[in-house]
Order: sequence, then C-alpha cells, then structure tokens
Amino acid sequence: MNDEDFKIVGDHAEYRPMGRISLQQAIKMVAAAISLARERHVRNLLIDVSHLTGFKPPSVIDRYHFMHEWARAAGGTVRIAMVARPEMIDPQKFGVTVGVNLGLTSDVFASEEEALRWLTESSKSDPKPADGPRPSSDKNP
Repeated sequence: MNDEDFKIVGDHAEYRPMGRISLQQAIKMVAAAISLARERHVRNLLIDVSHLTGFKPPSVIDRYHFMHEWARAAGGTVRIAMVARPEMIDPQKFGVTVGVNLGLTSDVFASEEEALRWLTESSKSDPKPADGPRPSSDKNP
C-alpha cells in the first residue's frame, strides 16, 4: 500500500489506490488500508478502487474470501464505504451481505457522492467508538 494514497479528511479517511494490478494485490492493499485506519482509530473509511485495473470482476468465491479478510482487518471498528466501477459491483451485493454476517459495516457504490452520504448517515446511526465495541446501555453489571 502506498501511504500517499491514504489521507485523513475531516471525520473520515480516504484511500484511493491506482494502477494495473492483480485482484490478489488489490485485496491486500485494501486490507492494509483498513488495518491502517483501525490502527489510527479512524472509524469511517472511504475506499475508491475505481482506478484499479488489470483484473476481471471478482467471483462470488473471491468476494466471500476478501470480505473475510477485510472484516478481520476492520476488527469491528472500521466502517467502509467503497467506490467501484459499476461492472465490478455485484447487483445483489453478496460481499456486503457476507460482511454483515461477519460484523463488518460496509457498502459499495458507483459514485463517491453516494458513498460519502452513506458513510455520514451510517455513522450517525451507529456511534461506536473507533477503539472498541459500543458501550452497553445496561447499567446493571
């Protein structure tokens, strides 16, 4: 991952990798960005992979595996809005569903505007701190 591609902007971080690479390289780069956001206690991360080329749209199995890797990297503390070219987005958003089942809050969009809107709105509805799970509202031990 190129650190120049990762920037903190206001209340979120943005990662914008570019280049012709393999799908496996892209998966590792995204995982590294998610880990970096987690290490820096950044709760919201916009990842724009629309300028990555060199691979075909991921298969269902690919999506299953990379969502597991990204959920581990997020550790339940990083919320991800991804921007991708339309042909790379599964119409049923299978990867998003896998992420939900693993405790990862994420979604994928064809435009940055939609992704930022979702990131802002989901942040308001889930105010978990960046360094751990949401405190319990139950006052009894």
